[in-house]
Amino acid sequence: MSFEMDSLAARARRHAALGDPARLAIVDALTVGDASPGEIARALDLPTNLVAHHVKVLIDAGLVVKGRSEGDRRRTYLRLRPAALAALAAPPLTGVERVVFVCTHNSARSPLAAALWKRRTHGAAASAGTKPAARVHPRAVAVARRHGLDLDPAGTAHVDDVVRADDLVVAVCDHAHENLGGPVRPHLHWSVPDPARLDTDAAFDAAYAELADRVDRLAPAVTAGGIR
Repeated sequence: MSFEMDSLAARARRHAALGDPARLAIVDALTVGDASPGEIARALDLPTNLVAHHVKVLIDAGLVVKGRSEGDRRRTYLRLRPAALAALAAPPLTGVERVVFVCTHNSARSPLAAALWKRRTHGAAASAGTKPAARVHPRAVAVARRHGLDLDPAGTAHVDDVVRADDLVVAVCDHAHENLGGPVRPHLHWSVPDPARLDTDAAFDAAYAELADRVDRLAPAVTAGGIR
């Protein structure tokens, strides 16, 4: 993954501007409506000179804009820039055709992640293993069924037979992340503990919950970039 330094610097300035409680309170107030600096000072019980300082910081960070009243031209009103707040999030991952989840045996974490991804995004997904087992673990099938997902008990495969050059590959175990090499390189790594080590329903439930949370975090970045 690569990040543009200019974009990171702009985001850092905005995060820094929001790091003061008074400035965060000003942004909160402007979220629901515009206000003059004086109105902000009265609403937040702050000295006007302090409000002026905080407003300047927010304007310099690109979070707030100031304009003159169309009525009393002596007045100015502050307006929030929602796009600048939205830009605080990490940039989207663009051009993703399919997400492939990889673990060692392709018997629990990776098929669960692929099923969760399909349900969450309705996008293409697959799973594979570096040393695939003969079958999906029965407890993985059971936890999927409890959450309304279908897993094919015989649906395991090797990475060489599944992964394509344009896939977004997510290694959902440490072994796969560390050992997957050659032309197939994981783009992302999720360090999800192997539930088969404990081989209990609780361990598989915990793995399912962590994978579901991580899918929910990744999905907006991929869908915002446009699934091809």
